Amino acid sequence: MAASAHGNLLESLWDQNLAASMSESEQLLYRSNLLGSDLRITNFGGGNTSAKVMETDPLTGDPVEVLWVKGSGGDLRTISMDGFATLYMERLNALKDIYQGTDHEDAMVGYLPHCTFDLNARAASIDTPLHAFVPHKHVDHMHPDAVIAIAASQDSEKLTREIFGDEIGWLPWRRPGFELGLWIGRFAEENPQAKGVVLAGHGLFTWGATSRESYEVTLETINRAMAWFADKTTDQVAFDGAHHIALPDADRRAVAAQLMPAIRGRIGKDESKIGHFEDSPAVLDFVNSNALTALAPLGTSCPDHFLRTKIRPLIVPFEPTAPDIESAISQLADTIAAYRADYAAYYERCRHDDSPAIRDPNPVVYLIPGVGMITFGKDKPTARIAAEFYVNAINVMRGASSVSAYQGLSEQEAFNIEYWLLEEAKLQRQPKAKQLAGRIAFVTGGAGGIGRATAEQLIREGACVVISDIDPAGLETAVRDLGEQFSKDTVRGVVCDVTDESSVAAAISHTAVEYGGLDFAISNAGIVTGGAIDEITLEEWQLNVDVLSTGYFLVSRATIRLLKRQSLGGAIVFVASKNGLAASVNAAAYCAAKASEIHLARCLALECAPHGIRVNVVNPDGVLRGSKMWSDERRQERAQSYSVKPEDLDDFYRQRTLLKQSVYPEDIATGILFFVTDGSKKSTGNILNIDGGNVQSFTR
Repeated sequence: MAASAHGNLLESLWDQNLAASMSESEQLLYRSNLLGSDLRITNFGGGNTSAKVMETDPLTGDPVEVLWVKGSGGDLRTISMDGFATLYMERLNALKDIYQGTDHEDAMVGYLPHCTFDLNARAASIDTPLHAFVPHKHVDHMHPDAVIAIAASQDSEKLTREIFGDEIGWLPWRRPGFELGLWIGRFAEENPQAKGVVLAGHGLFTWGATSRESYEVTLETINRAMAWFADKTTDQVAFDGAHHIALPDADRRAVAAQLMPAIRGRIGKDESKIGHFEDSPAVLDFVNSNALTALAPLGTSCPDHFLRTKIRPLIVPFEPTAPDIESAISQLADTIAAYRADYAAYYERCRHDDSPAIRDPNPVVYLIPGVGMITFGKDKPTARIAAEFYVNAINVMRGASSVSAYQGLSEQEAFNIEYWLLEEAKLQRQPKAKQLAGRIAFVTGGAGGIGRATAEQLIREGACVVISDIDPAGLETAVRDLGEQFSKDTVRGVVCDVTDESSVAAAISHTAVEYGGLDFAISNAGIVTGGAIDEITLEEWQLNVDVLSTGYFLVSRATIRLLKRQSLGGAIVFVASKNGLAASVNAAAYCAAKASEIHLARCLALECAPHGIRVNVVNPDGVLRGSKMWSDERRQERAQSYSVKPEDLDDFYRQRTLLKQSVYPEDIATGILFFVTDGSKKSTGNILNIDGGNVQSFTR
């Protein structure tokens, strides 16, 4: 809700030619995807849509009215047909006859499965009665910032009437459920001219006779609210004006890079966390404002907001006019401890006899004057979405405070939502986390071969991975491919020259900002040159040393500095080589640099053990497939050294192993995975040979 001209209004994206070929249920899906695609309409996972459709009963063959409604836990932007619950309307209406009042409304959720149409396995959500009992065929429930700003103001009812007249009604706060469904249904029946209703502290319900009408009524209602705010707030200064000025972009990221691992270390000892940094204009307006310390403690209003962000954020003590990051970090322990104590007191004040046990008391949202907002969650989507929801909350606070006074839900109502037994049941149904969930890895030489295979393995097991490489084009391809294979949230890329101190520092800093810290560093960047000792140049020798020895030192040093700041332990894995243990003809520079690498790992294992940081080595040999180092020239040179044809080199490497097997990038990745998981939590200073078996490289 910017105080701009009306040019920022929503436009209808409905394509009638496309929709004409769809069934009513398919039009519901089409409408849902359109509504969910714009965060001004609703946030991730927020809101729901429905349609009452005539279907053929699979048992009787008779026509029956069926409610299609977004199922529990779905997201409108990405929902597909199997994301909708389907229920007999006749049975849903029959539930009114057995309803025993507000003290028993949660029990009504248990009856929803008995209303299921056609054995649909999709669970119906708590909002199902809110759609079922509205006497209109198509219903939309959205969480637009512009309308929630009205719903969260002290003058909510008055403002609703001023903006919408009798076209949109108003209902006081009521927790979602069966009783609220009856309220909305009764309102719609008693006000046939109404096109929808604003729910105080919650959101917007709208309806129509067709899917297109419902969609366009929803847009029209939101646009009317947005235009009204634009007219009312033109030339207004948001949040009582600025108290601070934002630091320059690079300085904001530098502060976040130091602050995020420090926070992560203080909140991640029991459960690993992933971070997200946000410094959009809306966030900076809020964290730099005079109203920050007054509004932030009030908490968020809409239930969807505080279920993602907790009831209120933590304001990090940081003074941007005289930035002292070390001072801010030194205060974190006491600041976070005070937040946890306050949260525990909130739990004790509001708990019921049957309330679930207190959950993680750490803050989710951290507001830093002059810098922006940091959020933490169990994974990157959770942290990112929490930030999106708090931006929604900021927009709501901006709107409500500009035309009235902002008010969040009462503490008890907020608790009743946060610790609702039905929400707890939903949490308990979530799948078990993967073994590397909440962990962050940094992989050098990640654009191909072993590095890329390692990134794939780590992501598959739940980690977030930053891959670095000196090749921008190859890096871009790897990041794109892994993002498509898994999720864009799970992978980031950064161009890095491991021989350059500032480049390495920038890459590790980038990792900290993108994900909040670091758990594992996989040093894999490599180079191979060959030649007799009396023929290789000093430049060739130095290049091997720079990449394979100095590069591993620089990455390790930057990693260890960050891991110590977190105080969560960690793991470093060097991808060395059989040649670090076994001599090879015409490869003195490579072998010597790899031997240096292995001994560096041993030294670091000794030095880092008191900090819980494990350092181990994986030794490959003959990994040709997918490797960027094996150019045609390199193949020719090695084939000549072994007196074989280049096309026979693969077989030569295979036949010289004890097991007579080729070694592939994914084999090395499996060894690396072992060294970063709990299976090796009591192992450090080790060398794992994955070379098909080579007696020369047996460790002694």
